[in-house]
Amino acid sequence: MIHSSTTSRIACLGGIYNNYLALEVAIRDARKRGVDAIYCLGDMGAFGPHPDRVFPLLSDHDVICLQGNYDHSIGNELNDCQCGYTDPRDNYFAQISYDYTLQNTSVESRQFLRDLPTEICVDLGPLRLLLCHGSPRRVNEFLWASTSPNHFLEHLAAERDADVVAVTHTGIKWHRPLADNRHFVNVGVLGRPENDGNQHVWYTLLETSSVDPLRVKFVPVEYDYHRLAREMGNEGIPAEFIETVQTGWWTTCLEILPAKERKQGRW
Repeated sequence: MIHSSTTSRIACLGGIYNNYLALEVAIRDARKRGVDAIYCLGDMGAFGPHPDRVFPLLSDHDVICLQGNYDHSIGNELNDCQCGYTDPRDNYFAQISYDYTLQNTSVESRQFLRDLPTEICVDLGPLRLLLCHGSPRRVNEFLWASTSPNHFLEHLAAERDADVVAVTHTGIKWHRPLADNRHFVNVGVLGRPENDGNQHVWYTLLETSSVDPLRVKFVPVEYDYHRLAREMGNEGIPAEFIETVQTGWWTTCLEILPAKERKQGRW
C-alpha cells in the first residue's frame, strides 16, 4: 500500500480501458476544478484502441495510479485479464480485448503496470480514504449498488479502518453513506459508457471541508466518441465494442449485471 499526503479535493478515475481521448478531457476538467491530486484506480487497458497512448498522459499530468486486475495481467504477461467473468460469451470478447492490449502495450508500459501498488491510502482532510480496484478484499470483486448491503460494506470499511472506500471495476458509479459516518463510492469508469443510452463517461470528485465532511460529485465527460469508434474499427476491435461506444448501451458483460442494473439497460 502507498500512503499519499493530506488533500482536500481529489479526482478519481476508474477504468480507462485505453480510452485516451476521454482521459485527456477528464484530466483537463479536473485541473480546471482545482484538484489537489488525480488518482487512477486501475485497468488502464482493455476495450479500446492504442494502449500506449494512455501512459504519457498519466505521466505528464502526475496521475497517481494503482493496479487493477487488467494491469496485473498485462504487466506480468499472463494468459487472460483476470476480469472475473463467468459467461463464455463475455470471456470470449474479453480474451480478444486482452490479446490486443497485451500485443500493443510496450515493454516499458508493462513494467510500469507490473510495479504499481494494489492500494493507496489518502488523508482526505480528516478522513482516511482507501483507494482500491474491485474491493478491499479482492481486486476483481464486483460490488454493485443493488447487491451490496450496508452491513457488508461497513464491515469492509471497518476492517481496513477506512472512513471512505473508493473502488471501480463494475463500470457503473454509485455512492452509499454508511453507519459511523463511513462512505463507499464506486467512481465509475472513463473507458466506456454506463449502459444508459448516453455516450458520455464519468469520473468522480471527492472533497472535504469544514461545512461538508464528504462531498461526492460524479462528473460527466463528453469526448469525441466518433473518433474513438473510428480508431477502434481501424484496429480491428470487435463491432460489439464499437456499438457500445456509439450507442451508450452495453453489448457485452451483461451476464455479470445483477437483475436491477440489467433491467435499467437496453438488453
